Amino acid sequence: MRGITWAMSWLIFGSNLMPAFAQPAEGAAQKLQGPWLATKAERDGKAADDVVGHRLSFTGNRFQIRSKDGQPLYEGTFRLDASIKPAAIDFGHTQGTLKGKTWKGIYALDGDTLMICDNAPDLERPRPGAFGATKGSGYVLITFKRAKP
Repeated sequence: MRGITWAMSWLIFGSNLMPAFAQPAEGAAQKLQGPWLATKAERDGKAADDVVGHRLSFTGNRFQIRSKDGQPLYEGTFRLDASIKPAAIDFGHTQGTLKGKTWKGIYALDGDTLMICDNAPDLERPRPGAFGATKGSGYVLITFKRAKP
């Protein structure tokens, strides 16, 4: 009987933890919702001015990136893991030339500033472990500011 009580306690305890684990990711995703404007970007140790002005939008579990002139560039779904440091973000492409491929990155949110570092320039690279896009890294580092819809 004692073993059953112990097992039931773990079952009850574990089922109560499920929403707690799900909540941080949902809360983190909620904080990202809406449009963001790329204000600074670096790739391979150099300024990536071609990225500045791009608009990243999060709606539900979906993302879209549009060029400075409003043309759609990338689209798909995103996943977050805010429980690790730095927090992880994956961009799974569902449209265009990158369909079926995933950018793996990290992100940091500070008020209306969002910083994302990912392996978009080189999908063979693993997820970055720190924010930086030094020469030969295969990473891009982009700073976004919250934009008006």
